[in-house]
Amino acid sequence: MSTLLEQANSLSGSTLLGALGIVFTRVEMGLIEATMPVDHRTHQPYGLLHGGASAALAETLGSFGSHMLVAENGGIAVGVELNINHLKSKKAGEVKGIAKILHQGRSLHIWNIEITDEEGKALAVSRLTVMIKQQDK
Repeated sequence: MSTLLEQANSLSGSTLLGALGIVFTRVEMGLIEATMPVDHRTHQPYGLLHGGASAALAETLGSFGSHMLVAENGGIAVGVELNINHLKSKKAGEVKGIAKILHQGRSLHIWNIEITDEEGKALAVSRLTVMIKQQDK
């Protein structure tokens, strides 16, 4: 039987996660962590980490976190609002995203996501609202 971490990383394949090099490193109910490289895949034209890549990391973390909380009961999780503030730039290396659930309601989840560099310095902060729906049968 595979672990939650192995299950999370098996989703990458030919998705945006794989294209950006996102790798889950910690998967718990209400707490998700992942890393993403800062390289040609995640740069903007100035050679800096692209804000859209950071936003993709944030949405990935919160959406997957909500998925884990609702999938067993037939729910699906879809992001409906993402806010991200970019605090500092980065040219190379790796970033880490840490998502913690702030609110776990029946139809809405709210996540706080921090993106940091290797030294733990904040590069971006984000808030994601996820709508919980039942799968159409």
